[in-house]
Amino acid sequence: MRKASLLITGVLIGASAAMTLPHVPGLLPGAAVAAVSDTYRQLNLFGDVFERIRADYVEKPDDGQLIEAAVNGMLTSLDPHSSYLNPKDFKDMQVQTRGEFGGLGIEVTMEDGLVKVVSPIDDTPAAKAGVLAGDKIIALDGENVQGLSLNEAVEKMRGAVNTPITLTIRRDKVEKPIEVKLVRAVIRVQSVRSRAEGEVGYLRISSFNEQTFDGLKDAIDKLTAEIGADKLKGFILDLRNNPGGLLDQSVAVSDAFLERGEIVSTRGRHADQSTRYSARAGDLTNGKPLIVLINGGSASASEIVAGALKDHRRATVLGTRSFGKGSVQTIIPLGSNGAIRLTTARYYTPSGASIQAKGITPDIEVVQDLPPELAGQVDDTRGEANLRGHLTNEGTKDGQAEESGSQAYVPPEAKDDKQLQTALALLRGVQINQAFPPNPADGVPN
Repeated sequence: MRKASLLITGVLIGASAAMTLPHVPGLLPGAAVAAVSDTYRQLNLFGDVFERIRADYVEKPDDGQLIEAAVNGMLTSLDPHSSYLNPKDFKDMQVQTRGEFGGLGIEVTMEDGLVKVVSPIDDTPAAKAGVLAGDKIIALDGENVQGLSLNEAVEKMRGAVNTPITLTIRRDKVEKPIEVKLVRAVIRVQSVRSRAEGEVGYLRISSFNEQTFDGLKDAIDKLTAEIGADKLKGFILDLRNNPGGLLDQSVAVSDAFLERGEIVSTRGRHADQSTRYSARAGDLTNGKPLIVLINGGSASASEIVAGALKDHRRATVLGTRSFGKGSVQTIIPLGSNGAIRLTTARYYTPSGASIQAKGITPDIEVVQDLPPELAGQVDDTRGEANLRGHLTNEGTKDGQAEESGSQAYVPPEAKDDKQLQTALALLRGVQINQAFPPNPADGVPN
C-alpha cells in the first residue's frame, strides 16, 4: 500500500509554479483561444473590483485580507469542504494530522472564563509536575487568561520543545494559587483509547492522524494479553463522532482486520486519477468477532473503515446512519502563502457504492435513549446532505431524496450507552441478532 496523506481530507502534494493551457476536448484551436480569452476577461473583472474597493471603500481596507477573502470565496463556492488555509491555519492543520506537537500534555476546556484541566496525559510534563484534572489555569507566564479564547490559551501553552512556561493554578480546597513550572516536550495525541469490558476488547478511535494505526496495534496487543487470547470473545471498534482524518490511516485500520480484498477506491475528474487500496494478509485480531459502532457524527475516514468492514462482512455495523461525507480533499501547499484544501475525488466502498450525501446504514440500528433534559428535542446532527453546495451522489436518481443527519448522542456513562451495551450483549451471546455474526460469504468478492 503506497503511503498517502489524503486528508479525507487528502494527499499532500507540491504545487507546481509552471502553468500550461489545458487541452479542451471538442474545441477547435480557435474556440480554445476564445475560451481562454474569456477567462482572462473575467480575471480583469476581479482586478477592477479590487481596485475600486481600495480606492472608494469608506475605510481603508487591508489588501491581504481582501485577497484572502476572495480566494476563500472562490473555493467555498465549489463545495463545503474546499477552502483556503492561511499560513497559521495550515500550520495548525499539519499539527493536527501529524498527531504530535511541542506542549505540556493536558486536555483542557473553558469554564467560567478560565482554562480547566480535563485530564493530564500520562508521562507528559503536566502529569509529572502534578497537574490534576479539575485544576483551573488562571495565568500563563504571569499573564491572566481571563479574556482569552480557548484556542488562544492553547496556542500560548504550545511551543518549541525544551522551552519553559509557568502555570498559575487554582485548585479546589487549596487556599492560594499554585505556580507550576514546566518545560515543553513532544506530546503525541492519543487518537486510540482502549479498555477491557470483561472478556470483550473495547477500541475507541477519536480521529485518524499519523499515530492512529500504531496506537490501534498496541491496543489490540495489550487487550489480547490482558484478557487472554482464549477468553477474548471479540472487539468493539467505536467510531462514533469521529470526524475523519488521513486516508492512509483509515486504510491501515481497515487492513488491520482484513486478510484480503479492496478497502476503498477513489475516483477523480479524469480516468487516470482513479486509485484502489487493497488489504494485505494478516488480521491483527486473528479473526475475532468484531462490531463497529457508528452514528451521525461518524464522517469521512471513519466511514471508509465502516464501509470496508461491512461490505466484506468482516464486522457488524451497529448504531445510527453515518454523516455521509464521501469526498477526498487534497492539501496543496502554496509556499509562504499557506495552502488550499481542494476536493479532488470521490471515494467508493468495496461494493462500488458512494456514501456521498447518504452515509453508511448500520446492519443493526440502535437509537440512544435521550436523558430527560433532552427529551422532546431533535437530536439529529446535520449530515452531508444538509450542507449547502454539497456534491450530489452520482447514484441518486432525479427526484430521489438524499439522506439527512441522524442521531449523534452518546451518553457520558457506559451503563447508559444503549449502543455499547447492545454490542457487548451480542459479543457475550446474551442477545441474538441475525446480522451478528455476519457471513463472510455474503460479502463482496475478494
